[in-house]
Amino acid sequence: MKNYILTILTLTFFACSTNNKSTTENSNSMHKLYKLIGNQLHYWETWDKDEKTAIVHWGIVGQRGQSKEIKSQLFSNFRKAVQKEIDKKLKEGYAEFDEEKIAYLEIEYKIDGFGTEQDLDKRHRLEESLNELLGWTGLGHVDGGSIGSGTMEVGCVVVDLVVAKKVIEDNLKGTEFGDYSRIYQIDNE
Repeated sequence: MKNYILTILTLTFFACSTNNKSTTENSNSMHKLYKLIGNQLHYWETWDKDEKTAIVHWGIVGQRGQSKEIKSQLFSNFRKAVQKEIDKKLKEGYAEFDEEKIAYLEIEYKIDGFGTEQDLDKRHRLEESLNELLGWTGLGHVDGGSIGSGTMEVGCVVVDLVVAKKVIEDNLKGTEFGDYSRIYQIDNE
């Protein structure tokens, strides 16, 4: 009888377990949705933290928002729970952001000539800091940077130019990055 119960439990476990290497059709590493509510743009996003956990993050664009973790359980995969939340948000009217409405902005710094190794290190630190800031406020992400010919820039892709500029200015004030020469919109061509 013990062997019979052990066999049933083993079969049940294997039938309900998931293969970490397989993914469902909708198991993107990141999924972002937006909805205009009143005059405020709201975001809802999710990404895989690791093979058994997802992060769900939501709020008003420009604000830190809230987040939670969704973990796989003994008999359920976290991706199914995340997909249910995605489906719910889509029914509520959330949608992917219209790429034609995306704005591009740059933060520019004056440098001597083609810059120094310290300038380049500063740019990399700024890229990391801004990527974190833009991500956790639902605004967007850093798209890279450049250095040379008297300036150094960090480029950002954002969903709201006005809010992004204010959030960035407020965040850089009083830091090693506060000496920028300008923050401006660049053409998206």
